[in-house]
Amino acid sequence: MKAQCYLLHFDPPYKHARHYVGYTEHLAERVEHHRNGTGANLTAVASAAGCEIKIARVWNNATRALERKIKTSKHHSRLCPICNPHATRRGQFTEEK
Repeated sequence: MKAQCYLLHFDPPYKHARHYVGYTEHLAERVEHHRNGTGANLTAVASAAGCEIKIARVWNNATRALERKIKTSKHHSRLCPICNPHATRRGQFTEEK
């Protein structure tokens, strides 16, 4: 199975955080962990605070290097089609071939 990098959107935002970036080979299971509070610390507290956690974007055939590149970019709202309708047209981060 190919790995995926994903961008989660919190609605409403949790304090200063609106997004979470992650990496997995089992997206549906991993997102369910985030939603039920057993995922990353940020998603656990966001879920407990009543934030809806939506899958905003997925990069297929991803690597850990892509996840790191996205996480360190610090401009997740530019990549989020919920926050920015033009995000899917940007070629900033592309899937690995």
